[in-house]
Amino acid sequence: MNTSSVPPHRLNPAGGSPHADNARLLAHGPVAPVVLPGEVEGVAVLGHEALKDFLSRADVAKDARHFAALRDGRIAAGWPLRTFATVRGMTTADGADHRRLRSLVSKAFTARRVELLRPRVEAMTADLLDGLERAAGGGVVDLVRHFALPLPIGVIGELLGIDAEYRDTLHRLSDRLVATDVGPEEVMAANREMVALLSAVAAGRAERPGDDLTSALIAARDEDGDRLSQEELIGTLLLMVVAGHETTLGLIANAVRALCAHRDQLALLTNGEAGWPDAVEETLRWDAPVSLFPFRYPVRDLTVDGAVIPQGTPVLAGYSAAGRDPAVHGPDADRFDVTRPRRPGAARHLSLGYGAHFCLGAPLARMEATIALARLFTRFPDLDVPETRLPYRSSFVGNSVRALPVRL
Repeated sequence: MNTSSVPPHRLNPAGGSPHADNARLLAHGPVAPVVLPGEVEGVAVLGHEALKDFLSRADVAKDARHFAALRDGRIAAGWPLRTFATVRGMTTADGADHRRLRSLVSKAFTARRVELLRPRVEAMTADLLDGLERAAGGGVVDLVRHFALPLPIGVIGELLGIDAEYRDTLHRLSDRLVATDVGPEEVMAANREMVALLSAVAAGRAERPGDDLTSALIAARDEDGDRLSQEELIGTLLLMVVAGHETTLGLIANAVRALCAHRDQLALLTNGEAGWPDAVEETLRWDAPVSLFPFRYPVRDLTVDGAVIPQGTPVLAGYSAAGRDPAVHGPDADRFDVTRPRRPGAARHLSLGYGAHFCLGAPLARMEATIALARLFTRFPDLDVPETRLPYRSSFVGNSVRALPVRL
């Protein structure tokens, strides 16, 4: 595979901080051969400009029928990344199918519709901060469990019309689907349970429609089966649940860690020299909550920045590496600086995607994270992270921690 002069990088299924590996690989070039679990050969596009080019190419597909190893039967049913490739939804659709599926949910994520959610997000944030203080009791409390997780899972749950009783289970299953270190039986069991749960949610909304996105999707399915099949309905709900809270959870947790480790940057925010949206954008660049997102497939042999990627190769988008690419973000790309987005000529990060598949939920994620950080540090200005060695999520796709002990 003519993608790099270095040997293929074997991705660690257990996850961990990606930045040291990213820097080492970027030093050899913006495109790197990788080995995925199950000895599946792939490629990661890591450089900012190379990734921007790759994500905008018309000769790159998302549909798994272009995934050569999968199409040829060389990947087992319990492969931990199979759901990313085969779920039926907008992230695995191309062309007209992608536009059709995206149009069904895009109206829920316009800037105007997201702004209408602001009072509810602010109210949920206030309630969770009360609960965080109670749980701390003057000691150390897990910010993920009591704040960074329940806020986005609560918001996406209300948006989709999913009852609160299901949300803990949905996160547990989502965590298993995003993990890259799980065995075949656990992968297939989590998939079955998730499909069954979302089917029950959809059946409940069909019986009792409401002013929520699930009810709107069901109405589209029932009105015209050509617009949305049952499999696409469940796949869309799955993607919305996973993407709708996992990314924001990671964004909030990563931002809190960064700000507590860089008190000078936190001071710029609390004294008004920088805005909380700046902290959100710098966190997205500096410590992207999605590190290596699967998959895209060249529909013919493709050259990216001088590297040839063979047709049918599974390619991962290296968002965390691109965010610290010194070729674009400068020699201080490793430095966390909340004033960076306002610098003249500062490059925009790619951490929420680029092109036709740009994250639909970006306005909502940004709003949730901005409100969460502003309210959290306004109420608890001395909040600190006493531990330096934190447990990472078991995934090289996601980039965040499982728990974040803080002292308020």
